[in-house]
Amino acid sequence: MIDVHTHGLGGYETRGASPGDILAMAGLQGSAGVKAILPTVFSAPIDEMRRDISAVREAMRIQREEREGPGISPSARITGVHLEGPFLNPAEAGALDRGSFLPASVDAWRRLVDGFEDIVRIVTIAPELEGATGLIGDMAGMGVTVSMGHSDATWSEAEAGFRAGARGITHIFNAMRAFHHREPGIAGFALMNPDVYVEVIADPYHLDLRTIELIFRVKDPGRILLVSDTVKASAIADEGSPVTDEKGRLLGGSMPLPASITRLLALGFNREALEQAATQNPARYLEIGQ
Repeated sequence: MIDVHTHGLGGYETRGASPGDILAMAGLQGSAGVKAILPTVFSAPIDEMRRDISAVREAMRIQREEREGPGISPSARITGVHLEGPFLNPAEAGALDRGSFLPASVDAWRRLVDGFEDIVRIVTIAPELEGATGLIGDMAGMGVTVSMGHSDATWSEAEAGFRAGARGITHIFNAMRAFHHREPGIAGFALMNPDVYVEVIADPYHLDLRTIELIFRVKDPGRILLVSDTVKASAIADEGSPVTDEKGRLLGGSMPLPASITRLLALGFNREALEQAATQNPARYLEIGQ
């Protein structure tokens, strides 16, 4: 299994992380049954995001050396980073810090990833921002897989992002314009475009079960990506209590990927489709930008 969207787990996360924190996070993911992860960096001021990216890069270096040694680590392999921001829409901030969001600027993007181009694998961006389509083209041209999310985009704005080079949707239905019968928006575009990949958080809290059923009925099974979106407070236990703030707002996913799959299997979802959404699909998705 490959989890392309996970911020943390069991007391560790990417925010303010040391390389040891990232390695501990990978170890917990590996113990849960995940083969590879893309540690996901929260939107923050550029200097803070760069520090977090640097911690991931150092953890990758340490992990490579350990894997080349006599022992074989059970940890999930760290395959790079997913940047969730900072080019996002404050109207759909979700649990992210809207004060850290930036206009869609090529200059800011280049400052953010300078020296890290080899490990930035996915970036989430809101395609409706002024200048976003040009920035998406720049990202895609650098070999990054671009995902659209934390967005108030209309159908046409999402389609413009796709035409510019975006190929995914970050946690569909969460932190984005709601589907409306006269304006299907980014969620409607995600469901109907056969070439777009969609992330699905399959814990008990982010999506109603019937919504998950809708996604699996409408989307090509080869374009669904199961993700955990777990955070520091997320538990490894299968029951997956909701991770919320004092106001009851969801802060992240409640369970690792294997537990989500076990849950959906028990509810009658197709095993082959679930396995594909957690293994082959994310592997292929990560190859888009290469």
